Amino acid sequence: MISYYFWIIVFSVVAYLIVTDKSVAALFYYATKLAKAYLERQWWWLLHNPANPVVKYIMWRRSIRMAEEMMKSIKTDENRDKTVS
Repeated sequence: MISYYFWIIVFSVVAYLIVTDKSVAALFYYATKLAKAYLERQWWWLLHNPANPVVKYIMWRRSIRMAEEMMKSIKTDENRDKTVS
């Protein structure tokens, strides 16, 4: 119960400072933008890190699919060249 009062007091003081001082409001605004950018960077790294096994599988699967498409394209080009000659 005491921790609730502590957090209410902390947020009240911060809200008071934000309302009364423009520089504190700017600091709060830029600090939240910085925190959001940091969290987005961490999320992106989690989703695209090659050490992640799920990401490794997705990259492997995409590479296999691309290689199969390239092989089909090469084979059709070879067949087309044979029929033209």
